Amino acid sequence: MNKIQLLYVENVISRKKAGVRQTLRFFTRVEDVSYDKRIDVVWAGEDGVWQTLPASWHSKPEHDKEYWQARMDFRLAPDKSLPGNIRFGLRYQVSGVEYWDNNQGLNYSSQADSGVKLTCALPVLNIDFANKLDDGQKIVPVTVAADKFTDADKVTVHWTTDNWRHTHKTPCHFKRDHWDKEALSNARNPNQYGIAIWKGWLRIGQAFRLQYSISVERDGQVFWDNNFGKNYSVSREPLKILILNLHCYQEDNQDYKFSQIARAIEELNIDVVCLQEVAELWNDGAGDWESNSARIINDRLASPYHIHTDWSHLGFDKYREGVAILSKYPLTKHDARYVSGSHDVYDIHSRKVVMAQIRVPYIGSVNVFSAHLSWWENGFSEQFKRLCEWADAKQSAHVKATLLCGDFNIAAGSAGYHLVVDAHQYEDQYLAANSQGLFEKIFRVNDPHWQDYLNDDYRIDYIFLNKASGLRVTSARVLFTEQDYGRVSDHCGYFMVFEPK
Repeated sequence: MNKIQLLYVENVISRKKAGVRQTLRFFTRVEDVSYDKRIDVVWAGEDGVWQTLPASWHSKPEHDKEYWQARMDFRLAPDKSLPGNIRFGLRYQVSGVEYWDNNQGLNYSSQADSGVKLTCALPVLNIDFANKLDDGQKIVPVTVAADKFTDADKVTVHWTTDNWRHTHKTPCHFKRDHWDKEALSNARNPNQYGIAIWKGWLRIGQAFRLQYSISVERDGQVFWDNNFGKNYSVSREPLKILILNLHCYQEDNQDYKFSQIARAIEELNIDVVCLQEVAELWNDGAGDWESNSARIINDRLASPYHIHTDWSHLGFDKYREGVAILSKYPLTKHDARYVSGSHDVYDIHSRKVVMAQIRVPYIGSVNVFSAHLSWWENGFSEQFKRLCEWADAKQSAHVKATLLCGDFNIAAGSAGYHLVVDAHQYEDQYLAANSQGLFEKIFRVNDPHWQDYLNDDYRIDYIFLNKASGLRVTSARVLFTEQDYGRVSDHCGYFMVFEPK
């Protein structure tokens, strides 16, 4: 395809008591050349004045393609006319280069109040679709533009909410005016380009994800819109998890860094935060809640999260050092226990782990463990074994997934990492998201040379997901670097996103 391609334009005039309004909408497909991009509609109405309308990101149907959209609304006023008929082209600026889709230099046109015009040479196209499912939404409308198919025998949406293990078919109905009846009931001449508008409603209930495609049947032929072979997909908000070792109050500008962590949690809309080296003043072993670093971060959120924290041992001769979980959603269960043989609070290798069972909307119950284990030579093996046994005991039929999160003090490819791999129970989710070929060699094929592939991987912080879990990681990135929120610890953070399989 070209770097940018217009899929459809919509031009509608409505008349209500509040006045006359003209709405223009543009929908385009672009090649994802770089993150830093700009898409504009360059257009002119009947007054001949050329203007620029910025487009906004809509969705990402596949790894190298994106949908962008633009919309304008105009109200007729005594001193201001409507644009009426328009001419336009699309401009795509990225990496210092400019690309155009302007109908091969002739510009596109759209007549006033003409309805939908398809420009992509497709006989059927899904239009006006949302890029996510709203909280509480149980019905999804589907609007289909069929080119000159007002006499189609059947228009059908084929859909699933469980990745095509079960499928449904919902018929669509022909709509002479697919726009909101109250707003646009007096539209002058909708669909003058010969586009037939069909509408269907999918009842998805509490499903997390909807996938669908559309078929049009006419005179024994079947025409499809399956999103260029990828099917349409729309879902609820995924589960977003952050892990971070806080470095036990050893940072310069510590107070500012706590604020940066809180800022990242809010801006990235993170659901669950697993923290290690959480510290509060020792105070002769009694602790000091006001100085607890997890509490301070939590209190700096606009809406504080649910918090569960506990401590293991004396750290840096002045702190109670431990771990914590912050959760946007209530904790249905929580627990804490030592996984080390030692429970001596003056022994740095006394290691306690906290767990929380969290009910995540549209996903289900998830068991999350925040851990900070000892180095290999100081007891990692026995600690990890006890952690896995504890996690197994917490597993039940209604638990969707189990995630072991935090600082495991084992480098990727080390003996400790080998122990995790050889157990065939938990899998490294950062690797799954970013190096899928390597992930397959290590966790699925058990390539005898897998350790060699990790020579340059110095991570010791992980999210290990039980391979029997019903979740899959969709993205993973390093956080708190010079490129984003700055360094806040001697560790980086890891931010990962999960969806149901």
